[in-house]
Amino acid sequence: MKQSRRDFLLRSGCALGMASLATQARHFGLMSTLAKTVETDNSFAPTDYKALVCIFMDGGNDGNNTVIPNHSDATISNYGVYSTERLASSLAIPQANLLPIAVPRMGGLTYGLHPSFGTGATNAGIHPLWATGKLAVVTNCGTLVAPMTRAQYLNNSVQKPYQLYSHSDQVAQYQTARSNIADFTGWGGKLADRMNACSNPTGLIPMITSIAGTNLFTNGQQTLPLAINNANTALNNVLTLSGFNGNATSNARLASFNNLRSFDLESNVVKAASNVTSQAIQAQQALSTFQEVTATFPNTSIGLQLKQIARLIKKRSELTINRQIFFARISGFDTHNNQNNAASGQVALLQQLSQAMRAFYDEMGVQGAQDNVIQFTVSDFSRTFTPVSSGAAAGSDHAWANHMFVLGGSVLGGDFYGMNGSNGTPYPQLVKGAGDDADNGAGAKGRWIPTTSVEQYACTLARWYGLDPAQFSQVFPNINNFSTSNLGFLPAASPACA
Repeated sequence: MKQSRRDFLLRSGCALGMASLATQARHFGLMSTLAKTVETDNSFAPTDYKALVCIFMDGGNDGNNTVIPNHSDATISNYGVYSTERLASSLAIPQANLLPIAVPRMGGLTYGLHPSFGTGATNAGIHPLWATGKLAVVTNCGTLVAPMTRAQYLNNSVQKPYQLYSHSDQVAQYQTARSNIADFTGWGGKLADRMNACSNPTGLIPMITSIAGTNLFTNGQQTLPLAINNANTALNNVLTLSGFNGNATSNARLASFNNLRSFDLESNVVKAASNVTSQAIQAQQALSTFQEVTATFPNTSIGLQLKQIARLIKKRSELTINRQIFFARISGFDTHNNQNNAASGQVALLQQLSQAMRAFYDEMGVQGAQDNVIQFTVSDFSRTFTPVSSGAAAGSDHAWANHMFVLGGSVLGGDFYGMNGSNGTPYPQLVKGAGDDADNGAGAKGRWIPTTSVEQYACTLARWYGLDPAQFSQVFPNINNFSTSNLGFLPAASPACA
């Protein structure tokens, strides 16, 4: 039976598999509307490499048990205030178990990290990196439309984020960096929309990669993420050519397929389709030679995700990519009960997170990319200062502002960052029904109103990544509502595509 060129291309193209074609889904814009011819221009592409690694702590991590006062200064909330509220329920962490960190921003007062950030079975965790200045905390950060005091919250004089304390809505607002309306593009995706073409003109994979499936953070209007499995899948098995097994027949078919893609290129649509397929094949070839990482990663979900990200970064030169954004997720932080369970509660989850982040940081050092890659955490929200239940079953309820970690060689660490609250510091006043609490009256539970917005946090990361300040409001529409777009935990960088 005679086979047409169209049929051959269709059948051969299908043999590439949807995963391979998806790596260049962003180029399908060439086949939409006017099917314009896009020429590659390398003249403005950055010559350095940078990557952002977003780690989402799914469920709402309890910030009150993550970064804790470790001092006795009576002028601001101290360990005694924390212990009085949480000790009776068995949720308080003994002061002797805290991992101390000195905070210059707080006049040198000592705070403590949860003990799970310390030495573990796999590695030393991230606590030691505070002293080296590579780990910072952005305190009292959360979803906001504009700056808001307790009085403004209570009298409704400033617009509040929609659906406060709702998991799905607050997750969406952290991932879109927008709290006044529902948005269907994430800030990672919008960042890629504006930077991918100029930053990665010859990149073989998209700017964004998710190791945690579908999520809002990675969605753009023009770009789509590459979604791949964690490190249980070898990188050379992530994108595979099916139907080409190396025998004489398949090699002849592949040669014909490659030859046919050089015809009819006067048609922009055909040219775009050929380009998609060619670059998908190049991406597969670049990943076909497996190179394992050096650092030992924990055999946990987040450990395997960060290990796969490290493998991709190791291939950055072969993939001809200068800027990358990654999304990973660690779930289980909705700790209404059993929060201190050593096997499955916050105790176990923070240890998994700490060990995985440390292994990734160490691997970036081996790869010579430690200064070029930033890990940062986000979560739905924090949890109430007042515990729910008691004893072994003790937990906490949905709240608002939280503390975020930023880790990398370029981080100006060893300090707290964020806007000051009612006590004149970036760490919240741990007093229910007053100060920074959104709750009122006898039923106040301690839901701290953020003093620093998600937009400010994200924009500081985007500035270092190379986003042009002229485009800040395109990615973060409410950023001009706030007094600064730079929290200072990373050095500002020149626009990547200037």
